Amino acid sequence: MKKAISTLSIVRFIRLPFLVLMLVVGVQTLLAQDSTIAKTPVVKKSSFVKNTFDGNHIIDNQTVMVPIKGTFEFDIQHRFGTVEHGWKDLGGLFASANMLLGFSYVPIKDIQIGFGATNDRMQTVGTLKYSLLKQTKNNKMPVSVTLFGNMVMDTRAKNSSLPIVNVQDRISYFSQLIIARKLTENFSLQVAPSFSYFNNVEGYYDDAKIIQAKTNNGHLAISVAGRYKITDGMSIIANYDQPLTQHPMNNPNPNISLGLDMKTSGHDFQIFVGNYGYILPQNNNVYNHNDFTKSQFLIGFNISRLWNF
Repeated sequence: MKKAISTLSIVRFIRLPFLVLMLVVGVQTLLAQDSTIAKTPVVKKSSFVKNTFDGNHIIDNQTVMVPIKGTFEFDIQHRFGTVEHGWKDLGGLFASANMLLGFSYVPIKDIQIGFGATNDRMQTVGTLKYSLLKQTKNNKMPVSVTLFGNMVMDTRAKNSSLPIVNVQDRISYFSQLIIARKLTENFSLQVAPSFSYFNNVEGYYDDAKIIQAKTNNGHLAISVAGRYKITDGMSIIANYDQPLTQHPMNNPNPNISLGLDMKTSGHDFQIFVGNYGYILPQNNNVYNHNDFTKSQFLIGFNISRLWNF
C-alpha cells in the first residue's frame, strides 16, 4: 500500500508540471493570436463625398451627379428669345422659344438612361450617363468623374431644303467627360471637355459648283461650371462654354451664363440668364451665334421632379 501511494505520488508529481506547461503554452498561444488580431489593420471602406451638385443639370450642361438606383426624373427645359429687342417682345418672352420635355431612370447603380424631345428641329434624344469615379472624404480619390453621351435624331419631314438623304443624315452625337470636385461644403467646380458629331452638315456650292461644308462634322469644346450654396436650399450657379474647333465658316460663339438653383426634397428649379438658345448640347456647341458682347442674352429655366422606386 505504501509502495502504491508512493508510485501514485510520483506520477502526480511528474504529471503536474506537464499540465502547467501545457496551460502556459496554451495561454501564450491565445495571447499571441489576440495580439495578431489586434495588430491586423482594419480595412475601412472609403466614404464618398455627397451632393457635389444639387441635381443632374447646371444651366446648359450636365453635372457629375447620377441619382441613386431607382430614381425616375422628369425634366422641363425652356429657353426664351434674346433680350436685345427690349420691350418690343418683352425681353424675349414674346419671341420664339425652345423647350424640351424629357425623363430619365437609374435602373442600376451609377448608370442613368433617358429620353426626350424638343420642338427645335423636331428632335428626339436618347441619353446615357455613367458615374465612373467618386470623390472620397479622405481625398484618396480627389475628384468625381462621369461620362455622358447622347444620340439625337432630326424627325422633320424630308424636303429639298434639308441636308437629309437617308436616316443616318438625321443623327448627331454628343459625348462629354465631366470632372468635378467639391472644394468646400458650399463650393463645387467642374470641368467638362466634349465632342459633338453630326453625320451630315449644311453645305454650299463654291464658284466651281462643288459642294463645300459650312462646318466640320466634329467639334471640340470645353465647359467650366460652378455652384456656391448661399442657403441650404439655394445656390448661385455659373457656367462658361468655350468652342475649340475652327470651322470653314459660321464659327460658334462662347457661352456665359449665371443663375439661381432652388432645391427641395423632390424638385430642382433653376432660372438663369445666358446666351445659349438651344437646349441639346451639340446644337449649342456648334450652332450658337448669340454674342454676349452684343447683349444677346436670354432667360431660361430648368425644372426637375424626382421620384424614387
